[in-house]
Amino acid sequence: MKVVVIGGGAAGMSAASRVKALRPEWDVKVFEETSFVSHAPCGIPYVVEGLAESSKELMYYPPEFFREKRGIDLHINAKVVEAGDGYVRVEENGKESNYDWDRLIIATGASPRIPPIDGINLKNVFTADLPPDADAIKAASRDAKNVVVIGAGYIGVEMSEAFAALNKNVTLIGIYDYPLPRFDEEMGKIIKEKMAEKVNLRMNEHAVAIEGKEKAEKVVTDKGEYPADLVIVATGVKPNTEIAEQLGCKIGETRAIWTNSRMQTSVENVYAAGDCAETTHMLTKKRVWIALAPGGNKMGYVAGVNAAGGDIEFPGVLGTQLTKFFDLEIGSTGLTEREAVKDGFDVKTVMISAKTRVHYYPGAKDTWLKVVAEKETNRILGAQILGADVAMRVNVFAAMIQAGFTTKDVFFADLGYAPPFTPIWDPVIVAARVLKF
Repeated sequence: MKVVVIGGGAAGMSAASRVKALRPEWDVKVFEETSFVSHAPCGIPYVVEGLAESSKELMYYPPEFFREKRGIDLHINAKVVEAGDGYVRVEENGKESNYDWDRLIIATGASPRIPPIDGINLKNVFTADLPPDADAIKAASRDAKNVVVIGAGYIGVEMSEAFAALNKNVTLIGIYDYPLPRFDEEMGKIIKEKMAEKVNLRMNEHAVAIEGKEKAEKVVTDKGEYPADLVIVATGVKPNTEIAEQLGCKIGETRAIWTNSRMQTSVENVYAAGDCAETTHMLTKKRVWIALAPGGNKMGYVAGVNAAGGDIEFPGVLGTQLTKFFDLEIGSTGLTEREAVKDGFDVKTVMISAKTRVHYYPGAKDTWLKVVAEKETNRILGAQILGADVAMRVNVFAAMIQAGFTTKDVFFADLGYAPPFTPIWDPVIVAARVLKF
């Protein structure tokens, strides 16, 4: 049996590894357009900041590991230029070759969404997409004094932190009222206030041009002009669906590749996984496309198991996310109040502020929680958390939401306590108590 995987990122290598583990006698080929496999593009800002030395550290495993330890026929710098019924045409080493497949897994990921801005192709204008971008941005930043980041989503926030930590003059341009606009307004205001202490925040502005003779010199918006020796464009991503469309795979309402719970596409023996594929939301049961690494890895695992003849389902996602801006940790899971109302839920919410430790133990920090629950059932629908020790509490809420916990279940959860770690009434418990049951 011949299995071809297109894309050697997290989902693709997870899928290929599962097929080979379950069917070691099968011929499993992976074609990756770049020289990086099993990489972590989410680490790009931390390479730029100097917390990791180079993009090489963003690869979890080198190509040789998959070839020698897992028996995968991995082709790097190999671009699939065409896919058809039972074959792919691949451009590698200056020539094109055809390869047959019995089962195909599409893991082509996502690419930066480039806005229609004049001057976008000037020198020193970058996107943060693939690991090599980290090295290029880091090199360009050495002589840069003024940095402009266009886009105030997760990548925009993280890149702003990296440059501010390097003592650059950072301007962050966003089209909404506050950075990370998915958060509800109360939380967004806190994020905005904290970020404004370190960077020049320009919210409710639209970048219209990047100007300069050969390289970027300034960014022009509908409200002003900002000097720029270096520009980062972080205005979102779009799923790479070209190969799937060639094969006649259904494209979903999110514009990503439609899949069922087994990661099968609408074409027989063709699977899709990772940032190119859509899935369902665990709470709303609606189709969603949320390009995040944990879900992508698990989609690849499910696609690999099923391509190998197994039977496992991917349950969907909650969209759990984590990031930080200096000492402000930021996390969310499930639905915000705005999203829940839009999806037809009748909700109640609470926002609390608390300390992360008991009052007498040194080192206590501030944390803010906003929790959303369904009025009739008291089922927890979402949580947004800022401050300190955020990952722990966001992950607790993510597990509780997936398990269908009500406010009463949360209140009586037997969470651990010790003065160095948490108050005796953990903020998670307090939020449930205030919401009532």
